[in-house]
Amino acid sequence: MEATAVFTGARPAEGMYESFYLRAVSPREPVGVWIRHTVHKRPGSPPSGSLWCTVFDAARGAPFMHKVTAPGPTVPTAGWIEVAGGARIGPDGADGSCGPARWSLRFSAARPELRHLRPGFLYRAPLPRTKLTSPAPLVHLDGVLELPDRPPLELDSWPGMVGHNWGREHAERWIWLHGCAFEGRPDAWIDLAVGRLAVAGRMTPWVANGMLDAGGERRRLGGLIGARPQVAETPQGCELSVRAEGGATVRVRATVPAGAAAGWRYADPDGGEHDVVNCSVSALRVELAGGAGGGLVLESPHGGAYELGMREHDHGVPLAPFADG
Repeated sequence: MEATAVFTGARPAEGMYESFYLRAVSPREPVGVWIRHTVHKRPGSPPSGSLWCTVFDAARGAPFMHKVTAPGPTVPTAGWIEVAGGARIGPDGADGSCGPARWSLRFSAARPELRHLRPGFLYRAPLPRTKLTSPAPLVHLDGVLELPDRPPLELDSWPGMVGHNWGREHAERWIWLHGCAFEGRPDAWIDLAVGRLAVAGRMTPWVANGMLDAGGERRRLGGLIGARPQVAETPQGCELSVRAEGGATVRVRATVPAGAAAGWRYADPDGGEHDVVNCSVSALRVELAGGAGGGLVLESPHGGAYELGMREHDHGVPLAPFADG
């Protein structure tokens, strides 16, 4: 897995953020893990590092959420980033503790890196202000995560992913979707980012970038040119359709189990904020229509990750009591 921390090259006067994250989901029950290692830097200030831990269990209701922030994020030997007193993530795995949660996880990539943005010069261009890749869009995770109020979670080849994003500010509104653990298709996955930007005081249409992989056959989704995705979203889920390579259309429906979503506050380096709702045990249905491979349907009762970033605060999902920035 190839990934390199960006925050070390940030100029003192500029603001930026960066995140390395992983998700894992049980192949048998609606239990999932979402861990983020982030950097937040305001203009003219040194960076701080935060560790975020969310454990979902739809049968128990509200997820476990905790966050720790400390100065001085670093790049460890043979790792990508280390924050908050020694929590690290790198190409071999992640180890750390966040409040009462502790984990030691190893992962192996089942698929090569996904670079969402095309063409490649967009990673050097001013827009979009958020850049993202998935160093491993499908991984298998092994290890243990401990919480005080339940038996340890024993991860035995749980499917999931490893992601990386960075930028000067978050998109004005965004959706992130990841899917794995599909019934009868353990090798399939989808990784899709859909966003709207604020440019000169106006909102752009939705733009999608991502990939669907079914059995090793990769199909690029969306892009800057061509038909715009059709999106209907709420904190409880979304339905969207996006063009795929070869003239096909991919339709996706994500459904969040009642009471199972996590709510977080994300800060922008310029002082703005977004409310973010994430559920990494969402039900997911993916349908490929038209073109080569049309008729493919992938379904997972709890293998989807659905995230919605927004400005409004009346979404009804309680936010974790941790400030950001």
